[in-house]
Amino acid sequence: MTCDHLVCANCNGRVSDGRCPVCRANRARLQEQQGPLAALSPAVLLALLAGLLAVAFIARQALA
Repeated sequence: MTCDHLVCANCNGRVSDGRCPVCRANRARLQEQQGPLAALSPAVLLALLAGLLAVAFIARQALA
């Protein structure tokens, strides 16, 4: 989840703007939680999964 579309309940501003201490704290918390795959879109993750399955299928066919 990104903070681009989140609205702060404290100041009614976008969390990504960081207008108040609550916004800044939540923005920092969200950025801290992001893992190495957080920047990838779901379409890219599905393509990686499909590629991995294709490699596994080809490897299985080669061993048989």
